[in-house]
Amino acid sequence: MPQHARQSVATISRRTFTVGAATATAAAAAGTGFFATHGYGDAPAEGPADKLNIAVVGLGGRGVPNLEGVTGQNIVALCDVDDVRAGKAYEQHPGATKFTDFRKMFDALEKQIDAVVISTPDHTHFHPAWWAMERGKHVYLEKPLAHEVEEVRRLTEAARTKGLATQLGSQRHTLKGLRDGVEIVKSGLLGTIKEVHSWIDSSRGMPNMPDITGMAGEPQPVPAGLDWDLWLGPVAERPYTKGFAPYDWRFWWEFGTGETGNWGCHILDIPFWALDLAHPVHVSGSGPEPDSKRTPKSLASRLDFPARTGADGKTWPAVSVHWYQGLPPVLAERGIDGKLAEKKNTLFIGTDGMLICGFDAWSLLPAEKFAGYEGPEQTIPKSPGFHREWLDACRGGTPATCNFDYTGPLSESVLLANIAYRVQGEFDWDAAALKSSRDDVNTLLRRQYRRGWEV
Repeated sequence: MPQHARQSVATISRRTFTVGAATATAAAAAGTGFFATHGYGDAPAEGPADKLNIAVVGLGGRGVPNLEGVTGQNIVALCDVDDVRAGKAYEQHPGATKFTDFRKMFDALEKQIDAVVISTPDHTHFHPAWWAMERGKHVYLEKPLAHEVEEVRRLTEAARTKGLATQLGSQRHTLKGLRDGVEIVKSGLLGTIKEVHSWIDSSRGMPNMPDITGMAGEPQPVPAGLDWDLWLGPVAERPYTKGFAPYDWRFWWEFGTGETGNWGCHILDIPFWALDLAHPVHVSGSGPEPDSKRTPKSLASRLDFPARTGADGKTWPAVSVHWYQGLPPVLAERGIDGKLAEKKNTLFIGTDGMLICGFDAWSLLPAEKFAGYEGPEQTIPKSPGFHREWLDACRGGTPATCNFDYTGPLSESVLLANIAYRVQGEFDWDAAALKSSRDDVNTLLRRQYRRGWEV
């Protein structure tokens, strides 16, 4: 498995495995998780085929395929605030202990849990992940890793400090089309690249204002099976209303991160991987007048990255990565027609040519210059499966390709692109200090949790 730059998950020697084997057998006999009782990164008692004891938090939406991805393991706990949406998972895993509150899950089963899969709305990514990592549990977490930049940084640093196996839910990382695009860029075929444009062709955003006290109308009855207070989690208490759960929360700043948060970690994964990117030094944004509550239907942001050296020792010049919700004007400016841009989302502009690519397809421009080109040499090993990468890493194997050392800076950049749009301007970014040159930006890097949710 190729390792991205900045990966830092500890591996375990055969000697460590041998010394711990007897204790592992005792732990198994006691019904406790071997990894849970042996700290960070100890090898499994019986080798890579050993099953992990996994808890799954969030069972609707992305929780469905994520649960399926680890179903071959021991599913010891299932947790969701909505019993109705979780119903199918409960039926499929009758032996798992069921919870509504992840905190009670850890209180009851901390010693039985090795790893946790989290697929909740953006505003409730951080807390279950933090609770898990503080207790030494490996974590698979849906994108964009967390709702706030500060939360992303805390999770990234905790994973590194504790030596935990992590994976962000950017599952398109395994697709051949995406990897071909990365291989082409890394091969040097395009010459020097100083400009990249990435986009999501979507106008979703600015949902209708719900009927709720303080906005318009009266609060509504909470649907049967939904614990609304736990769904809100760390954000301010409010009466239930339709229009947030189970999905449209995504387009409200209080709960979601819009289409940028929804797609940015998938699409910007392409230039981040291809160009060995980490943290920008300058960010700017523009678009329609921001709404204080709702995410936009369109926006444009620019992330400027400094010159850098990749994990393989290759040096890269400074580069500007432009992010758009909506089709970017650069396509028309470069004479790229709509048909060629179909099913693609990223344009690399190099001194020797251009690459327009996506998850499944790519094209080199100008076409006549690259006539006869059949594709890049395959240097990236095929993934054993996105969830399998993480499971193997949990057992002390190679770090998963979307571990937090790689996807933490990616997620921070995605959230900074949103912030630049919201302040309608530009700012310098000091990643080491987690601070910008503007007070209004710094205010948007973190949130105040409601009482009882402070961490």
